[in-house]
Amino acid sequence: MVRISRTFVVALMLGALVAGLSGCKKKGPAERAGEQIDKAAEKTGEQMEKAGDKVKDAVKDLKK
Repeated sequence: MVRISRTFVVALMLGALVAGLSGCKKKGPAERAGEQIDKAAEKTGEQMEKAGDKVKDAVKDLKK
């Protein structure tokens, strides 16, 4: 009886895995929008970092 239960559990888990993966093929509009927001936030962070470096350089030049 234990062997049947393990087989059933394994089959059930594999079925859930296949069903879950097959549902992830196509991205929905919310997921695409989220990715665009992530990219925009990343670019903004990079630009702010560059601006901060420029400010640091300007301060160093003023101290000379």
